[in-house]
Amino acid sequence: MFDVNDDAKAGFRRVELLTGPVRRRRWSAEEKARIVAETLAPGARVSDVARRWQVCPQQVFGWRRQARLDVAVQPPSAGEADVALTFVPIVTDAAPAVKPARSASLPAVIEIKLAGAVVRVVSGTDTTLLSEVLRAVRASVSPT
Repeated sequence: MFDVNDDAKAGFRRVELLTGPVRRRRWSAEEKARIVAETLAPGARVSDVARRWQVCPQQVFGWRRQARLDVAVQPPSAGEADVALTFVPIVTDAAPAVKPARSASLPAVIEIKLAGAVVRVVSGTDTTLLSEVLRAVRASVSPT
């Protein structure tokens, strides 16, 4: 059965009464920054922080997005001018696989598979000789 006193068991809650012509709360830039900073702490959940500050989570996400855009657009200050943003190299525990160095003395080889035979062609081969070899391989296969 529904009991009217169920809400009273939850404890005291902060209530903000808005009076006057302005019905919306105004958040200063410092308050917004403090709320956004709380959501960026390790293990923090935006919905918990928004509930604590009595703000809609979507509003907090909007402030986070705006803070990211402001940081991206904001020029560096005098103290930050010396620090340049750069990519950090990825370091792994395992040693990278080393590719064997290709010897410059080995000539490039092309393999041609034709009629069950493999013809390896080294760079600098006479094209007339290559044409004769390929014709002979093709002619050795009996037509079916």
